[in-house]
Amino acid sequence: MMVAKLYYIHDPMCSWCWGYRPVWDALQANLPSSVKVEYVAGGLAPDSDDTMPVELQATIQGHWRNIESKLGTEFNFDFWAKNKPRRSTYMACRAAIAAHAQGCQAEMIHAIQQGYYIRALNPSDKDMLIQLATELSSSQCRLDLPRFCGDLVSSATQIELERQVRLARQLPIQGFPSLVLEHEGKLQSIDISYIDSSTTLAEIKKLL
Repeated sequence: MMVAKLYYIHDPMCSWCWGYRPVWDALQANLPSSVKVEYVAGGLAPDSDDTMPVELQATIQGHWRNIESKLGTEFNFDFWAKNKPRRSTYMACRAAIAAHAQGCQAEMIHAIQQGYYIRALNPSDKDMLIQLATELSSSQCRLDLPRFCGDLVSSATQIELERQVRLARQLPIQGFPSLVLEHEGKLQSIDISYIDSSTTLAEIKKLL
């Protein structure tokens, strides 16, 4: 059986990816066995220590309210008062890549999303990501914490992030999240529904 690849282009700190999460989980649970998922961290914003401008903070909070209103997604707006918001997502992307080296990528991405949107933690901070990895190391993932900490700041992880960012820019996408199916040498953009996974699943099966 020929294996197809489904690229999931995302960023752990992408609010629309958080809104899409329940449908994405349902889609993955029902994908044909011939379809293999590959996460691609597109990287919304490079490293920065600068506080996010107030106008941008207001814009992003507006996105959260919009997603909350349309999809019923939960957000903890205490984040904006408790943290120094930064337009900086690459460290969270590196955390996903470092966890992938130990087979825990999906769990780490979910932990980052929960930390950011529910627990009002800041995934732009390395210490926060290590805290999440520490929690995962004693739960379902059993992450090797020293290895994760080393991989988080390694040149190999940075090189892999750069590769994924380049790939995201080469794939036929409009933003995050996006799905692209690679099958029989062709790349096909897949429509996303934020409400129901069945239409996306039907489109994938039709292309196989």
